[in-house]
Formats: sequence, C-alpha cells, structure tokens
Amino acid sequence: MTSVARVTTITVRSETGFDDAVAAGVARASETLRNVTGAWVKEQKVDVTDGAVTSWSVTLEVTFVLDD
Repeated sequence: MTSVARVTTITVRSETGFDDAVAAGVARASETLRNVTGAWVKEQKVDVTDGAVTSWSVTLEVTFVLDD
C-alpha cells in the first residue's frame, strides 16, 4: 500500500518557551488536520524586551498523511 503525505508550515508563539510552542503547534494542527504523523522545527526565534526574552516562536513543518 502506498501512502501520500503532505507538509504544511505553521508558526506558533508562546510566552512560556520553545517546548510549549512546539506542543501547542502540534496540538492545534491536529485539531484541523487528520493523520498528523510528525513535525520538524524549521526555525526558532525569541522576542526580547529590555534585555529579557518575552516570547518564543517556532516555525513548524507539519506532516500529515492524506486519506485514500
């Protein structure tokens, strides 16, 4: 049996950290997309205010298998 997968890019921001941003992104993608099988962290970024990190963001490549 052959499977066909698709990849979509999403960006997620968290006020807690990178791990939280990744988890939130995968959870949110799974609400909309069926058959999510993985995610690749393509980019990480932090926002800084007055010398302190104020938010963390990630760009994810989310993979999901298409229905037959």
